[in-house]
Amino acid sequence: MATTVQLTFEAPTSNWQSENLVQITGDDIYVVIKPESRFPLRDIQKAGRKLDGMGVKTVKLAGDNWTDENQWAFALGFTKVGNLTGVEFTGDNHEQLTKKLAVFAWSRDLTNQTPAELYPSKLAEHTINYLSSLAEDKITTTVTLGEELVKQGWMGIYEVGKGSVNPPCLLEVDYNPTGDKNAPVTACLVGKGITFDSGGYSMKSSVGMFDMKCDMGGASVAAGALALAIEQGLNTRVKLFLCCAENMVSSFAYKLGDVITYKNGVTMEVANTDAEGRIVLADGLMAAGETGAPLIIDAATLTGAAVGATGGDYTALFALDQEAADNAIATAKSVNEPIWQLPLETWHQDKCPSAFATTANSRPIPGGGPGGASNAAGFLSRFVPNEGKGWLHFDIAPVAYHGKANDMWAAGATGLSIDTIAQMILK
Repeated sequence: MATTVQLTFEAPTSNWQSENLVQITGDDIYVVIKPESRFPLRDIQKAGRKLDGMGVKTVKLAGDNWTDENQWAFALGFTKVGNLTGVEFTGDNHEQLTKKLAVFAWSRDLTNQTPAELYPSKLAEHTINYLSSLAEDKITTTVTLGEELVKQGWMGIYEVGKGSVNPPCLLEVDYNPTGDKNAPVTACLVGKGITFDSGGYSMKSSVGMFDMKCDMGGASVAAGALALAIEQGLNTRVKLFLCCAENMVSSFAYKLGDVITYKNGVTMEVANTDAEGRIVLADGLMAAGETGAPLIIDAATLTGAAVGATGGDYTALFALDQEAADNAIATAKSVNEPIWQLPLETWHQDKCPSAFATTANSRPIPGGGPGGASNAAGFLSRFVPNEGKGWLHFDIAPVAYHGKANDMWAAGATGLSIDTIAQMILK
C-alpha cells in the first residue's frame, strides 16, 4: 500500500521542527518547505531522498500544493535502483507524469546495467525494442555492426571498439510518423554508447574505471529524449544515432600513435585512447549531418574537465550557434534541468595539434590539459555541417551518474537532460 505524502509551506503542527524537510504526525507524512526557501525544488528533491531513506517503498502524493514541477522534483529524489517508478502522482497531469517517469526509469535502468549485461549490440537491441514498443509502425532501424562499419567508412566507432570480443556498432533509428519516406528530418540525436571504458592503453585506474558502465549514459539520454518526445506527441521525423563500442585492451585494440581517417577526410592521431568518446561521436555527427536536419544534438559523458568546471551540478553545453544555445538554455530552465554554457570557438579545433594528422584527439598530458572540455567540443565541431549552425553538444558527464548517493540523488543514473532535449525536438 502506498504511503500518502502531502506538501506544505507552513508548519503542519505546533511541534514542527523547522529544520526537518520531512515531518510525521500520526499517520500523516508531510514534506515541509520553508516559505523563504531560495531553492524549493531542490529542497523537495532532498525530501524525497530522505523519505526513501526512511524505508518508504511507494508513495501517493496528495493535496493542493503538488504542482507538476514539485511532484517531478520529489520523484527524482525518491526513486532509486530497484524502485524507479514508485510514485503515484496527483492532479490533472498525473498520467503524463507517470509516462514521463516510465521513460526516465527505462533510461536510468539501461545506464545502471552491468557491462556483462550491456554490450554494444545489446544496447542497440534494448533501444530498438523500447522505442518500437512506443511507436512500432513509425520506426525503422539499421544496425551497422563490426567489419561492416569499415565498409561504410565509420572508422571512429570501429577503431575504438575493435579490441573487444563484442563488436562495435552504429544504430540508426528513423522515427517517421508522417508516412512519407521523403519527409524532411527535423532533428537528429546522437549518443555516445561506450558500454564499458577501460581507457584502452591509456588505462584508467581501478577507482577511475569502477563506474565506467555508465559511459553509455549519453546514448540512454538521447534515446530517452526521443522516447519522451514520442510519448508527448512528436509528429515530425527525427533520427537517432547511437555510437556503440567497448573500449578494451587486447592485441587488436587501437593504440597511441595510430592515425584514423574519417569519412570526411579528416585524419586524427590517437594521443589518448581514453579520449574515445569524441572519436566515436564524430561518426554519429557525420551521419546526422548527411540527413540535412537543421537541429543536431549530441549527448555524451565526454570529459572529466566538464565535471571539474561545473562541480557536478550542471550539464555542460557547447555550441557555435549562439541562438541555438540560448534556446537550449531557456528550454532547460523551463523544465528545471540545470545547464551551463562553456566556451567554444572555431579556434578550439586547433587546440589538439598533431605533426602526423589533421588533428589529434587530445593532448598527451593528464586530462588533456587546460580547457579540456572545450577542446573536446572543438574536435567534434570538425564533423558537423554548416559551420555548426543548429548543433548543440551536451557534455552530461557532470550529472549523468552518481557512484554514491548524496542528499539529492540515489546512486546510479539520473536521466538529466532527457526532458530538455525532448522539448527541443518537440519544438
